[in-house]
Formats: sequence, C-alpha cells, structure tokens
Amino acid sequence: MSDTVMVTGTGRSYALGYNIALRYLEAGDTVIATIRKPSPDIDALKEKYGDKLIVVTMDLTDTASVNAAAAEVSGKVDHIDILINNAVGVAPDVDKGFFDADLDNIPPVLDLISVGALRVVRAFYPLLSACPENSLVINISSEAGSIEKCYRTTGMDYGMGKAALNMATMYMFNTFKDERKVNIFAVHPGWIRTNGKEDNPAPLSSYEAAGILKDLFAKRKNDFTGHRFITNEGEDYPF
Repeated sequence: MSDTVMVTGTGRSYALGYNIALRYLEAGDTVIATIRKPSPDIDALKEKYGDKLIVVTMDLTDTASVNAAAAEVSGKVDHIDILINNAVGVAPDVDKGFFDADLDNIPPVLDLISVGALRVVRAFYPLLSACPENSLVINISSEAGSIEKCYRTTGMDYGMGKAALNMATMYMFNTFKDERKVNIFAVHPGWIRTNGKEDNPAPLSSYEAAGILKDLFAKRKNDFTGHRFITNEGEDYPF
C-alpha cells in the first residue's frame, strides 16, 4: 500500500531532501515536496511523476506561509503518513569561531531549523492525525546537535539549531505520546555529500543516504518506546 509522504527543503537535486522525495516517488508513494523558492530540479521531477508529486511553496520562518501551505495541501490529500522535516540553513559565517562569528546571524538559523519544524508539525497536525494508522514525524537532526558529544568550535548556528530541534522533538513527543496517533523521532542521517561535490570525503551520497533513511523510517514508524534521537542505523544517539 502506498503512503503519502511530505518532505520539506527539497529544492536541490544534490541534497538530502530532494533525494528522500525521489526515493518515495520511485517506490510509488505520493510525495508532497515543499520549497522556499522556485526549483528547476523539482520542476523536472514534477514533469516525470505528475500527480504523484505535489509541490508546495512554503517559508518555514513565516507562520502565515506555513498555515497557507497546510490549507493548500488539505485540499489535495486527506492525510499524511510520514512528515520529514528536512529544511535547513546556515549562517554565512558558519565556519567562523566564537570570537569571529557574527552572533546576530544565529537567531534566524535557530528559527528556521527548530521553530520552523514546530510550525510545520502544528499546521499539518490535522492531516497527520487523520492517518488511518499512526503517522510518523522525522526531524532530520545531526550529531552536531548532540550536547554530550559536542567537539566543534565552529558552526555554532547549525549545532545550536539542531540541539534546539532535538528539544523540540522531545516536547512534541511528550505532547503526542499518550494518544499514539503521531510518532516522532530526531535522526542523525549520517555523513553525507549534501553539497554534491565528488571530492567531498563523506562516504554517502544523498541518494544512498535517502535509501537508508527510508528503510529506517519504515522500521521505526510504530516504535513509541525507544530513544527519540537515533542514527541512520537505528542506534540511540545521546542528546
């Protein structure tokens, strides 16, 4: 039986969100792909998959935009089986350390990564809770969001955003767990060549990583008792 899957942040063919969407399309599922601005890559995918791909423009930092997207999607599908919060961004000086980075660049990244996920889940909750079985929300996190494992001195905006996303995951899990209609995990997706460059030393292409994650999501969809922050191999990762 096919699923209806929503993925945020899908505009670049070399990145993870696009490839997650592609994996589900290849499996025959209906995919809702959200983008912030026009994407030729998604346009090409829409030409190939037609009605199986629903493309929605949505700005995760704008509540009105997210709510409008939810209203649009509600007119096209009656439920969502899996929602993958993948959209991400970094500050222009992400590679600078504590004394050199512009700290005013951090709040917009935190807003996008963590508050953006909250906006999306709240707006799309009626469609998630309408799933015939329980639905699944996946927040694409990172080992960079682990406070216990932190070793970096750069990328404060990204790491803080992912740590906040992990906390958001727990708040939502605690809110939803008794009803058991919406399940939720934060997932470290592995080390991925998300910039599409072949000289990137990361072992996984975005397409390879997307396949691993798709299998993981199917295995953990009904797990309401396990640790909420896991790796792409399903292992517990420390918050």
